[in-house]
Amino acid sequence: MNDSILRELEQRFLRYVRIDTQSDEASTSAPSTAKQLDLQRLLVEELKALNVQDVELTDYGCVLATLPAMSPNADVPTVALLAHVDTDPGFSGTDVKPIVHRNYSGDPIVLPDDPTQVLSPEESPELAEKVGEDIVTASGTTLLGADDKAGVAIIMTAVDHLLTHPEISHGNLRIAFTPDEEIGRGVAHLTPKALAADGAYTLDGGSVGEITYESFSADKAIVRIRGVAIHPGKAKGKMVNALQLAATFATTLPQHTRTPETTDGREGYIHLSRMRGTAAQAELHYILRDFELDGLAAHGALIRSVAETLQAGEPRARIECDITPQYRNMRYWLEENMHSVEMAIAAIKNAGIEPVIKPIRGGTDGSRLTELGLPTPNLFAGTHNAHGPKEWVSLQDMAKAVEVCIHLITLWDHRAESGDSPGNTT
Repeated sequence: MNDSILRELEQRFLRYVRIDTQSDEASTSAPSTAKQLDLQRLLVEELKALNVQDVELTDYGCVLATLPAMSPNADVPTVALLAHVDTDPGFSGTDVKPIVHRNYSGDPIVLPDDPTQVLSPEESPELAEKVGEDIVTASGTTLLGADDKAGVAIIMTAVDHLLTHPEISHGNLRIAFTPDEEIGRGVAHLTPKALAADGAYTLDGGSVGEITYESFSADKAIVRIRGVAIHPGKAKGKMVNALQLAATFATTLPQHTRTPETTDGREGYIHLSRMRGTAAQAELHYILRDFELDGLAAHGALIRSVAETLQAGEPRARIECDITPQYRNMRYWLEENMHSVEMAIAAIKNAGIEPVIKPIRGGTDGSRLTELGLPTPNLFAGTHNAHGPKEWVSLQDMAKAVEVCIHLITLWDHRAESGDSPGNTT
């Protein structure tokens, strides 16, 4: 990709990350926070300025648009590209100050607003491979928001490139920027029918070349504890402290085998994501993750077992446990139809990149869309260390993702024209 692509990517990305778009799991609105609409409205304006068609901001906070086909083939499948605008609610996304570290030297990067935050190749080995590239970080007290504003900037830049190069033949391209992905509601209201695509891809992955068609399966568990409240001065033999029971519940669960900080690879986990309450009543929020449904069910059974044991030990309290499904491993559906994955592999190869197929220890909007019948594997966006102050991304990696998107869209067109297997489009 040329310098103009890099400049446009940088300008868009820095503009987007400065807008606070944190989602809020406790909110019941759609989107969960009004501030996500600040970026969504900007994206609507930018898409309209590019003369993209069918631009709309839905009542649930999703931006949808269509880039019309530039192909002589009438039967080219419609492809959709998706990214989410919200950032993780677990770390501040307010007043993000992005910093571009040009021509990265390979040395540790000290983040100026909190010098204790040091990004180093030793801690983040992939950084060592980016010497000479332009690295973007936040300033140390916020996350950067590359997850997934990198994906947003990549899609917008690819759309602009296609519009300014009408000689590139492609079918209809659908664009979707979703809210609330970080809290598991990214496509809670977006249906495959509304997206109106034959195949789709999320741009929400990590290292260059990554293709994900296997994700965690996910459930959410809420444990509600109601104690017995009374003035602490007269509490002997009467009070049942809900917070104490909550603490006991949390520490009864395995601490060294089933938590995010003690698992890796294909191991699942139980993660206490939020705890709140008073002596009278308390709540514990857990996310349950596993690649296999049997493992996910075992996590849920353990949560329920601990709740039942705690309830039996303190019958004066009331302990309830609700477990609800969130999404399922996209592999269960994609392995039955690998066409979208094969096209992505071919596009990455056409961009001169070695494809890296690996499961994601998380989920994407594509997990749910795939379950609903629209195959939606996940592609790399170049992001690293998401959800924390040491988040970073390489602008050159983002530019490679733009190139892959363009190869991908043209591949679908060439495949429709020839009827052959995915091949080189250059």
